[in-house]
Amino acid sequence: MKKENKEKHGNSMQILGVNVTSDSEDRLLKRLVDFMAQPQAKNKSLLVFTPNPEFLVAASRDGQFRQTLNKADINLPDGAGLVFLSKFFGWGIKKRVSGADLVASLLEIGNQKEWLVGVVGARRGENNESNLLIARLQKRYPNIKFINLDNYQTSRVNSSFDLVFACHGMGKQEEWILGSREEVKAKVFMGVGGALDFLTGFAKRAPFWMRNLGLEWFWRGIQRQGHFKRIWRAVFVFPWLAVKERLKG
Repeated sequence: MKKENKEKHGNSMQILGVNVTSDSEDRLLKRLVDFMAQPQAKNKSLLVFTPNPEFLVAASRDGQFRQTLNKADINLPDGAGLVFLSKFFGWGIKKRVSGADLVASLLEIGNQKEWLVGVVGARRGENNESNLLIARLQKRYPNIKFINLDNYQTSRVNSSFDLVFACHGMGKQEEWILGSREEVKAKVFMGVGGALDFLTGFAKRAPFWMRNLGLEWFWRGIQRQGHFKRIWRAVFVFPWLAVKERLKG
C-alpha cells in the first residue's frame, strides 16, 4: 500500500482491492468524536463507509464501486466473515465493528454534546416513514437536533452538521455522500444502511447471543427471505473470492 494510503486509512488492510480499517470500535469512536470536537477545516470532512462481505464481493466485480469505497477515510469491518477469515489470512481484524453499534454509540455521545445531525435516505426516502423515523430519533435523543435532508434540496441546506447519516443502502449511500459533501457541510459523513431502523423500531435486531456468535446474517435471513441472496454472496462467494486472491499471492 502506498504511503499516502496508509496515512489516509490508518491501520488498514486491503481485501479484494478495498482498504478495510482494522482499528477497534473504541479507537474508531474516539477518532470520530475527537475529529468532531475540532474546528472544521475548510472543505474537510471525514468519510465513513461500512463495507461488509457483500460490499467487498460487489467491489471485486465493479471497479467504480471499489474506487468509491477507497475514497473513505474509514472503512469499518462490518461483517463476521471478515473476522473469521482474518484468523487464516492475517488481515489484523480481531473483532467486527458493527455500523449499527457505532451509530448507537455516536448518538449517545451526540445527545450529551447537543450535536446537529442530518439524516438522508431513511426508509427508502418515503416521506411519511422517514419523518416518523426522525421523530422517534428525536424522542430517544432529545438533545440532538435532527434534520431530515430528504425534505430539502442539498443546495438549500445552510446548516453545518456535526454528523450526517446516509441510509440509502449499498452503493447509493456512498454515491450520495461523495456527490453531496461539497453542498452539505458536515464534519462526518457516514453510510449506515438500515442501522437507524433498529433504533427506531422499524426493524428488530438479532439477539445479542446471535450477534456474539457471528450469526446476525442468519437472523436477517429469517426476518426477510429476500436477504438469502445477499447471505449467499456474503457467506459463500466472499470466502471463495478471498481464497482465490490469497492463492494468487
